[in-house]
Amino acid sequence: MRSVPSRRLLAAALALSACARGSETTSTASAGGTLVVALPGDADVLLPPVTSSLLSLNISDRIFPRLAEIGLALNTVDDSGFAPSLARRWEHRDSTTIVFHLDPRARWQDGPPVTADDIVFTYQVYTDSLVGAPFLPNLAGIASVTKDDSLTVVFRFRHAYPEQLYDATYHMRIVPKHLLDSIPRARLGSSAFGRRPVGVGPFRFVRWEAGTEIVLAADPGSFFGRPRLDRIVFRVMPDVSAAVSALIAGEADAIEVIPQRDEIERALQAPDLRLLAYPSPFVAGLVFNLRPGRLFADRELRRAIAMAVDRETIVRSIFGPYGEVPVGATSREQWIASNDVRQLGFDTLQAKRILDDRGWRYASGAGVRLKNGSPLRFTLLVPTTSRIRQQASVLMQAQLKALGVDVRIQPLEFNLFERRTASGDFDVSFFSRTLDPSPASLLQFWSTASIGRDNVGAYASRAFDSIVTAAIAAPSRAAAAPLWRQALERLNDDAAGVFVYAPRNHAALHRRLENVSIRPDSWLATVAAWSIAPDRRLPRDRIGAAGN
Repeated sequence: MRSVPSRRLLAAALALSACARGSETTSTASAGGTLVVALPGDADVLLPPVTSSLLSLNISDRIFPRLAEIGLALNTVDDSGFAPSLARRWEHRDSTTIVFHLDPRARWQDGPPVTADDIVFTYQVYTDSLVGAPFLPNLAGIASVTKDDSLTVVFRFRHAYPEQLYDATYHMRIVPKHLLDSIPRARLGSSAFGRRPVGVGPFRFVRWEAGTEIVLAADPGSFFGRPRLDRIVFRVMPDVSAAVSALIAGEADAIEVIPQRDEIERALQAPDLRLLAYPSPFVAGLVFNLRPGRLFADRELRRAIAMAVDRETIVRSIFGPYGEVPVGATSREQWIASNDVRQLGFDTLQAKRILDDRGWRYASGAGVRLKNGSPLRFTLLVPTTSRIRQQASVLMQAQLKALGVDVRIQPLEFNLFERRTASGDFDVSFFSRTLDPSPASLLQFWSTASIGRDNVGAYASRAFDSIVTAAIAAPSRAAAAPLWRQALERLNDDAAGVFVYAPRNHAALHRRLENVSIRPDSWLATVAAWSIAPDRRLPRDRIGAAGN
């Protein structure tokens, strides 16, 4: 057994879903309204295999469904809680084979049916090195994907393990072969399709005005059934403060998460808004560039920096009761998180000893440590869209200055920040990550196989890779637990990153929204069931599903 959600996560997810346990769709007569979602930045591309941006996936998931959907409880073990999607049913032929039977009603929004060829093609795209799919390491357990006939797909796995169905379905959003097969794999990310996608989901793409908004409309012909909303407008905001102001003014309806304490409290005072707290599979902190020749290729230097950061003070200063210090590269909501996980504690005396031993010494009047005449200085990349990361950066800058380290904060526009980080053009980057329900998501961000993808710091440890591989194959949670602990401790000991904070998620929603439930890993997963009462509709709600 590889992953079972915590009781806290399970209870919260079920509580939030209690108001929407009925059908996710409704009749045309009761449908209507426009949901305006305030976004803290723009999408990069609306083609799931080539992006790991949660913002982009939240949008594209409305267009590109999976073979099966994980349930609100986020159980990843065996088949429990999974619901049919593009596959109407499946069975385990043997311990290493799952056969999926596609729903014959499913059709692409330009007309052709969804076939087994699309599923095989999707797997080929996700596993093609030319594509550089961020989730490739998460598919390592799959040996092959083939078809028996036009509606039957066979997944074969390298060995028997408990999360086969999860691995076959969770990361692969199905994409159309007939529209993408002619595009060279290396050019998929820059293709026009990623700006004008055609899918099979309950919503269809309408338009994308870069830096302004992305519009989806209900697809009345979808075999999933017609959503209750006519449209979803994803409106780009400069920051969370502007997003909260838009909600209070009635210009937007929803925000995925408000991380800042002052903005949470401002939203709580607005009579037309309600806040929903939900489990946060989220962690943020510093990732070092470990590539050869870089400053932080030195493990001991990274450890000194990690020990010089007072994370508890940062969390208290910024979040108050709305955040906590993570135990490592996982969130507190992951079942593998434990206070028993060994970490590098706050210890400025030990940090100073390490720097002294590495030859970084104070020079009279320099104000910064020097080694061979070079100052101990690095640039920290921070996105302009995250006030929290900017605030935390300033606090860390002051903490490290006391140690003789000169930190130069470089705020960057969100997409430029993402590009610089992804390309390895940085010293240190202030990352944020939303983790998968399974702890196997550690592979995506820290495995050697993920270098050049989401392992942006190029952390490479054969010991870590082997520990995680063993944890994934473990036959039970009890057997896996000590291995996952070792994996987390390896990352902490190596100071692959400094894991600074984990917020407690609060979504802000206008009270005119009904039937709302939130799945912690994907807050819009149930949006097809959300609705707006006719007597609470605004002029923008009258445009209709066919309008632009």
